[in-house]
This record gives sequence, structure tokens and C-alpha cells, in this order.
Amino acid sequence: MNNQEIVAKLWNLCNVLRDDGITYHQYVTELTYILFLKMAKETDTDGQIPENYRWDVLVKKQGVELKRFYNELLNHLGEKCTGRIREIYYGARSNIDEPKNLEKIITSIDALDWFSAKEEGLGNLYEGLLEKNANEKKSGAGQYFTPRVLINVMTKLTAPQPGEKCNDPACGTFGFMIAADRYVKDHADELFNLSLEEQEFQKYKAFTGCELVHDAHRLALMNAMLHDIEGQIMLADTLSNQGKAMKNFDVVLTNPPFGTKKGGERTTRDDLVYPSSNKQLNFLQHIYRSLEANGKARAAIVLPDNVLFADGDGASIRADLMDKCNLHTILRLPTGIFYAQGVKTNVLFFTRGKTEKGNTKEVWFYDLRTNMPSFGKTNPLKEEHFEDFINAYTAEDRTKVQDKRFSFYSREQIKEKNNSLDLGLIRDDSILDYDDLQDPAQSGEEVIAQLEEAVDLIQSVVKELRSLGGVD
Repeated sequence: MNNQEIVAKLWNLCNVLRDDGITYHQYVTELTYILFLKMAKETDTDGQIPENYRWDVLVKKQGVELKRFYNELLNHLGEKCTGRIREIYYGARSNIDEPKNLEKIITSIDALDWFSAKEEGLGNLYEGLLEKNANEKKSGAGQYFTPRVLINVMTKLTAPQPGEKCNDPACGTFGFMIAADRYVKDHADELFNLSLEEQEFQKYKAFTGCELVHDAHRLALMNAMLHDIEGQIMLADTLSNQGKAMKNFDVVLTNPPFGTKKGGERTTRDDLVYPSSNKQLNFLQHIYRSLEANGKARAAIVLPDNVLFADGDGASIRADLMDKCNLHTILRLPTGIFYAQGVKTNVLFFTRGKTEKGNTKEVWFYDLRTNMPSFGKTNPLKEEHFEDFINAYTAEDRTKVQDKRFSFYSREQIKEKNNSLDLGLIRDDSILDYDDLQDPAQSGEEVIAQLEEAVDLIQSVVKELRSLGGVD
């Protein structure tokens, strides 16, 4: 049995809990409590768990006694333990009311093929479960999950290296940092020649994050632990003064939450030059300020379109970004790849300069949105869709790239547009008579005449259909 089949079995167990009124997100959190104990046993890492509360004790309980013991276990691990154990179980409460349902889940998990799961990696199994939850529209978890293919592309192009400090200030379930760790291990042969001190840096300090939502933070801790990462994952609001300590990073990879602060109030951070009610604009400021000013520290960040054209503070923040950093590339992403189907998003790639002014000379745009297929559950985004963009991005001389989707604007041209970065989109072939309607020489009378002809045509078709009984 492979991990995909195990994930499917775990996911189907949520049907057991429907009568208890448990949501998909609560189910994944509940599974996390139970899976942690089972995975600790399978990996012989349960030494941190008090002997009386380990898997072998839990699995022997039944009925009402099981429910009582399980609640006692959650409370003890969250209050009396230390380290990661306490972090994962702190504030844990079970939503399962029916003892038989709890027993069914525990015995089903115990019966899974854990030998095969360990062969493929328990971290991969858990990531698969998180992805399954994110793809289930009813769960509402998509907001915590960036499509893995996009994470991989962003990570590949920022290319984290051994010894670098990587961070995600809105880490969700820690997917970006998991990918960064995997990239380092897959591409750095010298990793095996690191000293003990350097190895400890990779495990304990290289990959860090911050998450505001308690349940998502719990999932992030579990995900990191299963990938042998023990860097700090703060339970905090990056846009509060707690976020001021997050700085001097070499790499930042993130997809901050969309929207505005409740009630329109501004961030409580007192060190942002342009505090805004727009969370993405505040995150953008935090990110480029958190990079080490050494000419090498870099970031890739997913942001909605409004960040590219917002007036007022938005224009000032974009100007500040282009002063302090080399904003070299903006990828205009397709629609339909995130939980909010109508949201249009982009990836901004930039490198922090050594100086505070004049670091951006030109910005290259790649349009992966216009004239693209509709993506979603039935037509998922794949790495092959990014091949042309990756080739353009990595080209030694970008001016020689022959790709109509790839274009650039100088810093002077952007200044003339009030620092708007809502640029680089090619012609949309789905717009009828696009060229004619965009022709400034065409008179208003001609446009009106064309529209009237179209209306006449539609009316004649409707009349014909009515005569045939095809329209009520």
C-alpha cells in the first residue's frame, strides 16, 4: 500500500465523524493528535512522551474509558510536557463525542500498512493528508495551502543554500519551508560534508516561520517534525510588534493571507513606514525589510493584483520596494489555482540591495494568465505549465528570449505610471474585435454601430428559435 492509498483511507475515516458534526478541518486536527502518537511509535521517537500516554497504552482502551483517557492524554501532553510535544498539544480539545467513533479511528489507524508508509516517508504521507484537506472545498483549508507545484517552482528559482536562513512569515502548514529543506538536501552535495555544528544549524535554525491561526500552527509543527526540521515556528501575528524580531533572512518564501484587517484598522506594527489596512501591503513591507541588506538575500512572494496598482500608500510601498530591492521579475499567475477562484495573483521575485536607493532598473513580466486554460480540481496546475517561464527567468540574456509572454518596463516607465506594476499582460484572444475596440482612431459612432448590428443579430436568432419552439 503506497502513501496515496493510505491518505485515501485516512480521509475516508472522516465519514465516521459526520454524525458528531465535525468539520473537515477539525478532523485533520483531530487526526494530528492521534497520528503524532502512532508516528512517534513507528519512528522510535516517543521517548519524549510520558510512558503512560504513548500509543501502546491508547490503543488498548475501549468505549467510555477510551474517551476519558484520550481527553486526559490531550490535557497532560499540552500542559505537563515540554518542547514540541507541548507546542503541538497545547490547548488541544477533542471534538469527538461518540466513544465508538474515536475507537474506530484509532483501530483503523493502527491497522494501516505503516511499513510501506515509512518507506515512502511519514512526512510525505502527512503532506498528502494536508493537500487532500486543502483540495476539499468544504473544508475551507485552501487558504492555508499553496499548490505544491507553485511552491516547488518558487523554491527552485530562489535556490536556498546550506547555511542560509529561510523564513515564511505566514507559514500556514509550513509547506514552503519543507520545500526549501528538500531543495537544499537534493541539490547540495556538500551537505553531507557539513560539520556537526553546521548540521545542527540546518535542523534547528535554517528554516523558521510564523503562523497566526492556532490549528494551522499545530499542523505546521507536526509537518516540520515529520521532516526532521526543528526550527522556530512562532504562534504570533507577523504584523504585530512580535514580527519585528523576524529579520536578517537570506531567503523568504511565502503566500500571505488575502484581505484587509477587520474593521479596516491598520497594523499594530510600529516600525512600518507605510502602515495600511491592506494586509498584503503590510506583509510586503515586512518581507523586504526582513531581508539581509547584502545584495544576495532574496524573496518570492504570492500577492493579489491589488498590490500592484493600489494608490496612496500602495504606490509609496512599491516605490520603496524598488528602491531597496531589485524587483527583477513578476509572474502573472493564472486564475482558479487558489481557494478563492476569482482572485488574481502574482509572484514577485526580488533581491535586497546593499543600498537603500535605486536598486531596480527594470522589471520583467511574464504573463501566465492570459489565454490560459481554466485550472481547478479537474485540470490541476502542473510543473510543465511553468517550463517556458522558467526558461525565460533563467536565461543568461533575457533580451534574447523569444516569448510574447515575456516583456519588461524600465524604472522610468513605471514611475510615469504612478509606480503601478499592473503591467505585462498580453492581448486576450477571448475578447471579440479586440483590435477594433482598442483602436484610438475608431470613432464612437462606429463602435455604437457595431454594437447595434450585434444586437440586431441576437434578436433575429432569438426570434427564429421562438418560431421553432426552442425558447420560452
